Amino acid sequence: MRSLSGLLIVLGVTMLSGTIVSVALPQIVGSLNGTQAQYTWVVTATLLASTASTPVWGKLADLFDKKKLLQLSIVLFVVSSLLAGFAQTTGQLIAFRAVQGLGMGASQVLVQVIIASLVSPKERGRLNGYIGGIMAVATVGGPLIGGAITDISWLGWRWCFFIGVPFMVIASLVLGRTLKLADVRRADAKVDYAGALLIASGVSTLLLWVTFVGNDFAWISWQSGAMVAGSAVLLGLAVWVESRVSQPVIPLHLVVRRETAIAILASIAVGMAMFGGAVFLGQYFQLARGYSPTEAGLLTTPLMLGVLVSSTVSGRMVSNSGRVKPYVVTGLVSLTLGFLLLSTIDETTSLLIVSAGMLLVGTGVGMSMQNLVLVVQNSVPLSELGAASGAITFFRSLGGTMGVSVLGAILANRVGTNISEGLAGAGVDASAAAGSGTLNLAAMPPFVREIVESAYGSSTGDIFLVATGIAAVGLVVGLFLPKVRLRDTLDLPGAGEAPSDGAAEDTTGDGEAEAGPAAANGRIPAAGNAPGTRVVARGQAARVVRAAKKEDGTG
Repeated sequence: MRSLSGLLIVLGVTMLSGTIVSVALPQIVGSLNGTQAQYTWVVTATLLASTASTPVWGKLADLFDKKKLLQLSIVLFVVSSLLAGFAQTTGQLIAFRAVQGLGMGASQVLVQVIIASLVSPKERGRLNGYIGGIMAVATVGGPLIGGAITDISWLGWRWCFFIGVPFMVIASLVLGRTLKLADVRRADAKVDYAGALLIASGVSTLLLWVTFVGNDFAWISWQSGAMVAGSAVLLGLAVWVESRVSQPVIPLHLVVRRETAIAILASIAVGMAMFGGAVFLGQYFQLARGYSPTEAGLLTTPLMLGVLVSSTVSGRMVSNSGRVKPYVVTGLVSLTLGFLLLSTIDETTSLLIVSAGMLLVGTGVGMSMQNLVLVVQNSVPLSELGAASGAITFFRSLGGTMGVSVLGAILANRVGTNISEGLAGAGVDASAAAGSGTLNLAAMPPFVREIVESAYGSSTGDIFLVATGIAAVGLVVGLFLPKVRLRDTLDLPGAGEAPSDGAAEDTTGDGEAEAGPAAANGRIPAAGNAPGTRVVARGQAARVVRAAKKEDGTG
């Protein structure tokens, strides 16, 4: 439990760092005399580094010492956070945020891999409840904490980067003293540098296109064609390389496996919900309802509460029953209904209705997000745990990032159209809306402010209608998920723990065989019903004894 507390601190701080600057960014870039393009890159640099490096860190966890990799990621994060806090120019901040993204991507996947290396999938359901709660609090509470820190005069925006450092140092000390993992370094370990480079380049190109399309260039333009085609070529080459190397970054046989493929597709919808809900609901409360950043953060509490409670409760129920699919499907149903309810909102909708929609979305995310990871981890041997965990985390982050960008582009287009129509209906020339482009409601004339609030209110409902369709697709995919029964052992039977019939092989030649790691952890695998076979438990060790029949026939 002491090790788990350190792991959860690492996960919480890294997740928090991704959202804590969202509210403070205008002041950060303004104080550093940055431009609008640099404003975008402060966010984009972190997302690119984190998302593109996730599968690489996951694969490295299968090849090298997991504990040392996690300690390396903590050092990367702490050093880059300090440098970002002391940055004197926007260019420096962007560079340090990219390094911080590497530490974020590593920590998020390594924490889940290490937890999966310590406990069996069935027991892990209970822990996944805590993980889901931590991720929810960090994702939804980040803007609230960042806004509060920025508003406190004796702290300021630099503490958005400093605040996580002492917690990470404490977590590192705790893990250094309490985390004990077997050294699983392989003598034949080979890092697939070509595959890693191609995956990172292809994904980065795709994310850059999604980030800038609709603002810097049109959806149908030569820039879009070049970036999409370039990404397709790079990712196609990555698939070709991964199919031929001995130790690929993302083993293709994992991705095309039924459980993994379904979990990945469903995770894209959940990722979009988790990130999109926090981003666009916070914007809705500020720009459509006129609340302050701190008040907007407090109003998103039902979303955070839904994730926290549902992930904890469903995690315990999964551990007790060993079944996952009912909770994943129920969560996706709740997610779809929540988005459907939020699609009806505008600037005059009762906060009770908005809260009910957020609670349903949060409940859906909490019940499905970590349980989908659990499905994947349960279907792979311990030797491929890092690659599998990295793959699903990578696709969830990629889906979330693309979902937010696409929904943001739709929102910007709808808002612009609604504002123009509102001004035209009021008999005012569009040039009178100059103040509306600043998004500073207090600086706008009263009639322009009403038009802008109405535009954001109705447009937010429109993008949640699109989100409803995406969630519905995730639900349909989730219905095809196999009825998975979580195993009680750390590894798959026959993959280093025990054969499928529960009896260990006799490797000593004396009619006796030591049980695998399951016995060392106090779990005695069933010995089957073979005649002459019995199981003897001595302390925490189990010995499978096969009585050799004597030549005279006496047993």
